[in-house]
Amino acid sequence: MSLYLGCPVWSFKGWVGNFYPKGTKSNQFLFEYAKRLNTIEGNTTFYAIPAVKTIANWIEQTPETFKFCAKIPKAISHNGKLVDYIDRAIEFTNVMKPLASRLGPMFLQLPPSYSPKLIDDLAKFLESFPKDVRLGVEVRHLDWFDDPNRKMLNALLTENKMARVVIDTRPIRNMAGDESIKDSAYESLLEARERKPDVPVFEEQTTDFTFLRYIGHPEMSQNTVWVEEWVERIVNQLSTKSEAYVFCHTPDNYLAPYLCKEIYGRVASQVKINSLPWNDIESDIPKQANLF
Repeated sequence: MSLYLGCPVWSFKGWVGNFYPKGTKSNQFLFEYAKRLNTIEGNTTFYAIPAVKTIANWIEQTPETFKFCAKIPKAISHNGKLVDYIDRAIEFTNVMKPLASRLGPMFLQLPPSYSPKLIDDLAKFLESFPKDVRLGVEVRHLDWFDDPNRKMLNALLTENKMARVVIDTRPIRNMAGDESIKDSAYESLLEARERKPDVPVFEEQTTDFTFLRYIGHPEMSQNTVWVEEWVERIVNQLSTKSEAYVFCHTPDNYLAPYLCKEIYGRVASQVKINSLPWNDIESDIPKQANLF
């Protein structure tokens, strides 16, 4: 059973001296990140396709067991009908394939304007997507969450052995504890509420892996109820021999990796899973206090 945990970025300077050792240089961030977590939500590919040299550098700095979950470029996903960009999507997967064992599921994030009226377009795109590359699909138009559209999408994804990406923004909708957040963290929380979609959360499993994007509250104690809920779901999914990819965000990024580690510890206390790299290193970083 495999649980992959990661964040949306690795190049966050605010982690130097806590998540990363003191003195860590920017060109060492990915190396240090992969010593602690085992996957990354590849948001950089949403904006630009990486160069061959960049991918070679990623390979050099990470172990074979590390997974890059690349986001389909915005030029494909947010530019009208998907069928017009099938060739570009295939080209993108070919660019990423040198990652080999390090290539995790890619994910297609659709804009809020992409409604169920375009399901035929989506079906043609998914049917044409390379079968040797795993894919998760995230929808944001609210009509996708109501039946019969919800069932139709789930059936389409099941047929193509693709995952329905779950984005959980409930923690940042929770106003409790906000008064304890000051300065930039509070501003980041307000910005995240505006930027992230407020969509229903269902336990959708349409293939042999799950893909969760968890948008955590920057006050760690306010995540407890949601973490407990997701740990129970993850444990149940892992018991069916599924893989789980869980990406933890927080509005200011600072505590996201510690949220990953908390989830890992709770899951590992209930089922036997692969070790998190973080457990196998001796760090000069002070231990994080109890978060919950």
